[in-house]
Amino acid sequence: MNNIWSDHVQGVMTLYLSRKLRFDDLFFSQYDRIFRLDRSKDLKILEIGCGPGALAEALHRWYPKAQITAIDRDSNFISYAQKNITGVSFMEGDATQLPFEDESFDVAISNTVQEHIEPAAFWGEQRRVLKPGGICLCLSARKGIQCTAPCLEMTDEEKKFWDSIPESEDVRETCGVGAFHMSEAELPASMEKHGFKNVAAGYALIDLTPDAPKYPEKMAEAMIEEGRQSSLEAIRSAHSDHADKAIAAVNNKYDERLRLYRAGIKQWDTSVSVTMILRGTKYRLQ
Repeated sequence: MNNIWSDHVQGVMTLYLSRKLRFDDLFFSQYDRIFRLDRSKDLKILEIGCGPGALAEALHRWYPKAQITAIDRDSNFISYAQKNITGVSFMEGDATQLPFEDESFDVAISNTVQEHIEPAAFWGEQRRVLKPGGICLCLSARKGIQCTAPCLEMTDEEKKFWDSIPESEDVRETCGVGAFHMSEAELPASMEKHGFKNVAAGYALIDLTPDAPKYPEKMAEAMIEEGRQSSLEAIRSAHSDHADKAIAAVNNKYDERLRLYRAGIKQWDTSVSVTMILRGTKYRLQ
């Protein structure tokens, strides 16, 4: 059992809720214009590093005829996905040693995975399992925008809590988190270097702004609740006996943010994510 990521880097709900928002159907057109997948075909799609399943869940909606398989090394993520998401086959698996035969899939897709894996293994295993003419889609997070509402700034109770937690070994560093990050120019060049042709790059810009009139109330409140759950999960993951005051403070400030939203008192806090999307095609090596 491998739970390093979910225990020390990003918790199950932190990752699921944030990705669920970013892969909402409202944003499908941004991904679709770059993915360029035929929705009428019975595609076999493999998602690598699926986390708790939000992207795979969206792919099932977007490509209803597709057979979708999703893998991740983290047992907690796979357990959550298997219990809560239908229409997708979830399994534990390693991106550097994919448990599939050669030329098994029409499409391979990953989201914020490339930067953690040595390039030859990352691209090479996808080339191996893709059919000739298969499509590789690589989504990579770029620098976005974060603007916090005044009522959501860190409270004294939270600061005291985090100051009380003893420093520990940086698991992100020991696990190689982000060790293979590439620039916007390096990433497509790496894809080409490792055997993909017709490489194209595009960007999806997802702004999550609760007060924006374009968003229905349910989604706007989901944006606020995602922040609450991420903050609570971070506190609980510290495994401290002195978390009660910090948890209460988090709930109080997010209750206030919801109250302001429902009262029409705009804060214009926002989270804008920028995702670079690469699309390459597998051809046989001569």
